[in-house]
Amino acid sequence: MKTFSRRHFLAAGAALGASRIAGAALGELLPRGRARRVVIVGGGWGGLAAARHLRELAPELEVVLVERSAAFRSLPLSNKWLVGLGQESGRSHDYAGVARAWGYRVIQAEVIAIDREQRLVVTRGGTLAYDWLVLAVGIRYDYAPWFGDDRRAAAEAQKLYPAGFVTGELDALKQKLDGFRGGDFVMTIPPAPYRCPPAPYERAVMIAWLFKQKKIKGRLVIVDPGPGMQAFNRVFADRYKDRILHLTHAKVKSVDPFNRKIVTEFDDLHFDDGILMAPQQAGDLVWQAGLAARGDDGKPTGWAAVDPLRLHAIDDDRVFPVGDLIDKVSPLFGHYPKSGHLANRLGRIAAREIAGRARGSLSQPILPDSVCHVFADVDPMESVRIDAEYRLRGDGLIAQSVRQHFDPQPRGEDEAWAKSMYLDFLTR
Repeated sequence: MKTFSRRHFLAAGAALGASRIAGAALGELLPRGRARRVVIVGGGWGGLAAARHLRELAPELEVVLVERSAAFRSLPLSNKWLVGLGQESGRSHDYAGVARAWGYRVIQAEVIAIDREQRLVVTRGGTLAYDWLVLAVGIRYDYAPWFGDDRRAAAEAQKLYPAGFVTGELDALKQKLDGFRGGDFVMTIPPAPYRCPPAPYERAVMIAWLFKQKKIKGRLVIVDPGPGMQAFNRVFADRYKDRILHLTHAKVKSVDPFNRKIVTEFDDLHFDDGILMAPQQAGDLVWQAGLAARGDDGKPTGWAAVDPLRLHAIDDDRVFPVGDLIDKVSPLFGHYPKSGHLANRLGRIAAREIAGRARGSLSQPILPDSVCHVFADVDPMESVRIDAEYRLRGDGLIAQSVRQHFDPQPRGEDEAWAKSMYLDFLTR
């Protein structure tokens, strides 16, 4: 995952020009056939769902997934795995095998640009023409509020104190927790919105439990820009008050990863180790392709602007950004939850929209749903299932309703949920 610098804005136009020259020099990556083509950039939960359902809904279309990795690996239940309470829930799946099972094509390549004017995806190996594009490139960290344009500091923070919001960072994070011997272990919570909102709080409970079990003389210091989450605040105070120091409404002003220091509006905090979760925003290609939304003040919101009901880009009905990278969809609640379940549902909706366009007959728009399983405590186990449902009001706005189900005796419902999700887009 690349970090963000203000220079990205200045370099976007030059990068596109250079990519066009490079693409023209390299030629076509995959020649066009007779069928119209959908290119999907990004093989996560949203991209894979879009690919699978497009093959089912519109078999007459050519579907091509472009992904830089050779295999899919996801850890939706990573917090338990990090502290040794569960096996890795997301074993590796070869993209080529998944593509063969569902009947689409996959190309392993790094995408460096999207040329919307010419409808081209530009990779380091050549160009790929599209009729419709699904952009499912996830998030990137925005270190600018902490470091400005200091790329060295951003790289140091990401290397030594990984946030753990992407699978590649989780192995390093597990090693960090296994090797921690004591002191202040700090964890910053990103300002909303960010990927999987309850996850940092669940991770805090797991880490506090781990410290207690291993009799580590240390504490977890949570630097939280908001008020926290009520269910977890209670557990922090009642069961882990000697293990967790939860600093609420503590906005991070600066971070010194070299001297292990965090400055908030109220405190200067020194730490021995930690997890530095920076603010998040849409991935690089959203910015390069000119798809970033702007607020009423004219400034970028950090996320991709989409039609709330049809999911295509606001100014381009050939492009469908899906997953964590999209902007607000309703003034009533803001963003959809940035989660694997929601990304899967958005990928399915994008597939349905593209299939309808290909046949010249759009059906009534449908809305996603969201399910999230988290653990509010470990000993004894206490799980929470968070369900979010969406409906279209009479005034055309999307409304959200959320229900929480507390279970003091969980019986593996989270694992059953993960397996059912994988069945939708991985195995056949």
